[in-house]
Amino acid sequence: MRLIIIGTGGMAKNQVDHFSQIDGVEIVGAVDTDVNRLAAFADKFNIEKRFLSLDEAIAWGDFDAATNVTPDRAHHPTTLPLLVAGKHVLCEKPLAENYEKALEMTEAAERAGVINMVNLTYRNVAPLQRAREMVIAGEIGTVKHVEASYLQSWLVSKAWGDWRSESTWLWRLSTGHGSNGVLGDIGIHILDFAAYGAATDIDHVFARLKTFNKAPGGQIGEYMLDANDSFTMSVDFANGALGVVHASRWATGHLNELKLRIYGERGGLEITHRPGESELRGCLGEDAESAIWTTIEVPPVPTNYQRFAEAVATGVPQDPNFRHAANLQKVLDLAMVTERERRELKV
Repeated sequence: MRLIIIGTGGMAKNQVDHFSQIDGVEIVGAVDTDVNRLAAFADKFNIEKRFLSLDEAIAWGDFDAATNVTPDRAHHPTTLPLLVAGKHVLCEKPLAENYEKALEMTEAAERAGVINMVNLTYRNVAPLQRAREMVIAGEIGTVKHVEASYLQSWLVSKAWGDWRSESTWLWRLSTGHGSNGVLGDIGIHILDFAAYGAATDIDHVFARLKTFNKAPGGQIGEYMLDANDSFTMSVDFANGALGVVHASRWATGHLNELKLRIYGERGGLEITHRPGESELRGCLGEDAESAIWTTIEVPPVPTNYQRFAEAVATGVPQDPNFRHAANLQKVLDLAMVTERERRELKV
């Protein structure tokens, strides 16, 4: 697979690290509108072809696939030309800023007949994959209740950088710079984590969003800090289960932690994922009587990057695809409506 990188920011570096370790993948080009950033990136990773516009890259055309690592707002206008050109695409999450644009991208990809995937990175968490298998196999019985949380602390610490002075973080706090806040940034991850692990789709949603004051006048330089910082959400799942999902950037002591608890009529599962460590625990069978939880060993699973490369090589689609990400975006969009209207909505 001859691959080009669209956007050369921090996540692009992470993707190059992953793709460069996969046999049969050659990174042949990079695209960015910032000439200095593009040069530094291409020099670091020894990428020969460099383009200041996507049109130039498509006109060159000597590539099979692209990974789209541009900011959220740019996913839609940059992915569509790639699909028209018949290129396979791995797109960063969220697929688009709203469901309408995400659906347009989905339908374009399906018309083009190309491999299309969204980099919901926590699909790489082996305990999540194993938990889903156990749920589908009926090992905990019918799922009745789900709890999911995604906790970050970068608004109360500088572990990832200083959000007060670094544009990398400031744009994520500003709707005017394309951010839908914590809901749009990491909400899509925890909703996917919950629904995928519990092996059922979200059917109804009611959400509360909160933006806290972070600076005098709610502004730092050109950035209006008006995007949501925390959300809580109650959901009904298609199988009848009830769920509670929440996320925050104010979670002191939690650098980047996802947790999922799945309770069935015959057992429970708990997945915890933090940087560098993941764990699956179960309370199953007779242990349910005495509430004994046991750690379940889980082998590694292929990453999204490996599965995308395999899909391009074999022509066999892999998940998570654009349609799945568009459906998640529909939930996020409706969550914002429920906040405004204070009512539950059906997905």
